[in-house]
Amino acid sequence: MTTAAIVQARMGSTRLPGKVLAPLADRPVLDWVVAAARRIPGVDQVIVATSVADADAAIADWCAANDVACHRGPEQDVLRRFAEAATGAGADTILRLTADCPFLDPQVCGAVLALLRRSGADYATNAEPASWPDGLDCEAFTTAALTRADRDAGAAGDREHVTPYIRHGRGQFSVRTLPCPLPGLSHERWTLDTPADLDFLSAVAARLPAGRPASHIDVLRVLDDNPELRDINAGQIRNAGGANALEPAVPAAPRPSYARSAAMLERAEKVIPLGSQTFSKSHIQMPEGAAPLFLSHGRGGRVWDVDGNRYVDLVCGLLPVVLGYCDPDVDQAIRAQLDNGISFSLATELESALAERLVEIIPCAEMVRFGKNGTDATSAAIRLARAFTGRDRIAVCGYHGWQDWYVGATTRDKGVPAAVSALTHRFPDNDTAALDRLLRQHPNEFAAVILEPVTGQTASGAYLETVRDITHRHGAVLVFDEVITGFRFALGGAQAWLGVTPDLASFGKAMGNGMPISAIVGRADIMAEMEQVFLSGTFGGEALSLAASIAVIDKMRREPVIERLWQTGERLAAEVRGLIARHRLDDVVSLVGQPPWTLLSIRDHPRARGAAIKTMFKREMFANGVLIGGSHNICHAHDDTDIAVVARAYDRTLARIAGALDGDRLEADLGCPVIEPVFSVRTQP
Repeated sequence: MTTAAIVQARMGSTRLPGKVLAPLADRPVLDWVVAAARRIPGVDQVIVATSVADADAAIADWCAANDVACHRGPEQDVLRRFAEAATGAGADTILRLTADCPFLDPQVCGAVLALLRRSGADYATNAEPASWPDGLDCEAFTTAALTRADRDAGAAGDREHVTPYIRHGRGQFSVRTLPCPLPGLSHERWTLDTPADLDFLSAVAARLPAGRPASHIDVLRVLDDNPELRDINAGQIRNAGGANALEPAVPAAPRPSYARSAAMLERAEKVIPLGSQTFSKSHIQMPEGAAPLFLSHGRGGRVWDVDGNRYVDLVCGLLPVVLGYCDPDVDQAIRAQLDNGISFSLATELESALAERLVEIIPCAEMVRFGKNGTDATSAAIRLARAFTGRDRIAVCGYHGWQDWYVGATTRDKGVPAAVSALTHRFPDNDTAALDRLLRQHPNEFAAVILEPVTGQTASGAYLETVRDITHRHGAVLVFDEVITGFRFALGGAQAWLGVTPDLASFGKAMGNGMPISAIVGRADIMAEMEQVFLSGTFGGEALSLAASIAVIDKMRREPVIERLWQTGERLAAEVRGLIARHRLDDVVSLVGQPPWTLLSIRDHPRARGAAIKTMFKREMFANGVLIGGSHNICHAHDDTDIAVVARAYDRTLARIAGALDGDRLEADLGCPVIEPVFSVRTQP
């Protein structure tokens, strides 16, 4: 097997022209990269791949003067350039390097190459998800995979940046990643993209050992001895030049293919009811034949389906993914704990460490117990309230999970005993008179009032204070269901944001950035009932989720995550409201709620039912590169490009809806059955 290390190089950098031949210490940057490439274990030859542009003749001249093989190919179609270089070298395996990474570590690159070979994968990398320093990136792939990508890739971003088609086509290529074993290195910046980067690299290079390519340990030693050097190029965006490569294709035609999704659904339905574990993630909530049904992976604020289509994700796992997919800090915490174990025979210190953090940040939290999902936490709150008060009836507003005590009071009550359903009473959102009237109808019988403190219409401290007063006047326990609002509206939930403290509260979803964990927190005297009330599960202390949640909280304390959720959500909502007005759909489509979680309200039109309009909305948004349900579920990783993609998708989608309504043909144009809601739990205008 022959392996070629191909170094991608060009002179035409926007931010630092001519950077690859810029002097670093006593020699050009490209010389550093080539020297490191030649020392990579398993590499047989090193080739510099540059373009036929006049400016890149300087690179070819340098290669000729230094006895380095050089291939010149298309300037914009870098994928074709790489494929030509690989074919010319007769290599079976390619190691892709870039000429702006002078501190490449040959041993790290060799490990990526070994991972590719030993796993039998088509592609291996240490660059995604980011866990190594920016500047140690390398990718290994088979020439067969490269050739197939060159043949099939059509999007401009897939051809300009070489590997997106391979690494995100998980349904077609097998992909492996090499995570960094050292914590906290994803924030290190050792790449060359700006004048500040060159100043930083020069300062580090002057302190490195001479005579051999530096290892990443050498560089870390310099930086740990001279931490002030990190300030030279601090605050820059990782992979700024590659952002366009991740931009989802937004084709007018042809429509995306969902053939693999359809085939996978047929397979799944043979062994899984509805082919999915969750109603709202199943095919019954998707436009038939015009939607992705299975995802393969996510990065940041984006996901890829099994057909290779890319989307900005506004579902975010139904809100748990608050930081973004593969957040490096959370993933590192999980990996570190994985080395010690997952579930243990006794309690671990992690349980106390996380509980102490929750007590510090959540106003009502004096004691804590953990579960695995929001239903665990809300159901625990109800059982506690019943034990504490000696009463049975529950007043509910909003959505609180799938357990009998709640879902028995909805239209999804099949399988729930009537006697259980009769104990749960619904009251309308933002109607304190109705709540008071309900509690008076059954004096001294209500154990708890449970509600979502923020919904599409309600975000009022005064309203919640009145609810609390009514609840306590009737001797009941007030429970806030903060499964959505916790770690999203504020670190301590809506109660911290609005300044109203309940007796108990349930948290989940964003608490672990996608890991399965929830918590019931509250007053110590009520929580003490846990000593007698049976709430006990094998995985309540599962350690990976505890470690993930600690990492989430620590990151939210350290960085402006919550502020970014509000700012990004507000920007997107403002863009969308402007587009709704431009397309004259204000009477049909509106946004309600708060920026971190904005609900989409679609109403009936004289020429089409609201459900039909929403079906077309989903179909068109999917086709234009946005995965969306009925809300904007913002995550910390959503960036400017994501917002632009979503705004463009909204513009095209609303134009399509407006045209169909004007022509009185919307339902006729659907081409699929209208999606009917699972059930309605939140009042919208």
